[in-house]
Amino acid sequence: MTINNTTITKGFIIAGLMNTTVLIFSKFFTNTVINEADPVVMSNFGLLMILIWGLAYMSIAKNYSKVKWLVGVFAIEKFIYGCIWINWVLNNTISNVFEKDLMAGAFFAIYGVNDWLFFIFFTTVFIRLLKEKTHLLKN
Repeated sequence: MTINNTTITKGFIIAGLMNTTVLIFSKFFTNTVINEADPVVMSNFGLLMILIWGLAYMSIAKNYSKVKWLVGVFAIEKFIYGCIWINWVLNNTISNVFEKDLMAGAFFAIYGVNDWLFFIFFTTVFIRLLKEKTHLLKN
């Protein structure tokens, strides 16, 4: 299965838009339940950085092929957030977060799944870009 360039561009935009939903879940950084549930990773600064990563994804949507190593960095970043989420889920009770705030509970229920999906997407694009370069070198 091959993903065409238009679909990849849309994937980068969707990844960025998904990250911008942190504004909704955090109620524009006023939802203290998210901060309390994971004060290290999901502090307001951490939430702001999630937003910045999203802007970075969207900024290269049409030129991703020119920054293949950055795409690789995006894959690593999503892998790290995915692992952090798994660790959080294994050591916390999400229903407690839902009891305190529906939006915070929803955030913790989905953010890791989102990160794993986009880890797969970014990794797939990165591998494709590596193969394209290798193919060009052979010719």
